[in-house]
Amino acid sequence: MKENKKSQKRKVELVVISDVHLGTYGCHAKELVRYMKSIKPGMVVLNGDIIDIWQFSKSYWPKSHMQVIKQIISWATKGTKVYYITGNHDEMLRRFEGFELGSLKIENKLILELDGKKAWIFHGDVFDISMQNARWLTKMGSVGYDLLIYINAACNWTLQKMGKEKISLSKRIKNSVKQAVKFINNFEETCAEIAIDNKYDYVLCGHIHHPEIKTISNEQGSVVYMNSGDWVENLSALEYHDKKWSLFNFREHQFADKDDDTEEDAMIYAEKTDIFNQLLKEIQVRPSNGNNS
Repeated sequence: MKENKKSQKRKVELVVISDVHLGTYGCHAKELVRYMKSIKPGMVVLNGDIIDIWQFSKSYWPKSHMQVIKQIISWATKGTKVYYITGNHDEMLRRFEGFELGSLKIENKLILELDGKKAWIFHGDVFDISMQNARWLTKMGSVGYDLLIYINAACNWTLQKMGKEKISLSKRIKNSVKQAVKFINNFEETCAEIAIDNKYDYVLCGHIHHPEIKTISNEQGSVVYMNSGDWVENLSALEYHDKKWSLFNFREHQFADKDDDTEEDAMIYAEKTDIFNQLLKEIQVRPSNGNNS
């Protein structure tokens, strides 16, 4: 079944997207655009690291990355409430907490009430010890991670030409290193414990690029822990509809090779000021016509 036609857009009450890392080689912006155009959300939460400002200095900005921005602005200017929650890679936006542009609002954290239950939403880097104690090391690791993704893309291009299945080097490394697995478990448990202490029903994070929905319990109670994953390795998002949460995985759905209204992608290397000028041109408050797209 094709999911890209406007008449077949799925209604979703709330969609949570995080860790897109626009401006990096590993970002799967084209796939994200197809997903965004396949749904009609009532509310959108962008849970951090949408634009990778850390690595923006290399001035890499394909057309598909701008299309993601255009779709976000399209939602916001046509009435869909959009919350942009800041992450560590776009932390410079934290000074603009509370800023509103049409239906788009920048926040550092968010509490929503969904059908009588409380959801606590934040990016998650506040619980990353390496972020707090060795930020320079974390930034170096981020550059190394982006390089690994770039190498992975080259490997997968070769494998595809040979008719073989693609692989994810970063996922294999993370899943095989005990310290990485331990870090993920500790991160999830820390988020859950604080959420339980504060009587939240749901806690939603990003940051660790590990999509998940699970109930975590301790002596004080339990909470549903969720992570929206990312659009670098997992191509995933969280959806809430009809009082139920679900994980969307792009690779588990069929999409057309190309949307009729999706521009051809292209490698763009421009001066950083030129890219920001493009962004500023797109981010304008435009009259709402009352229709979501």
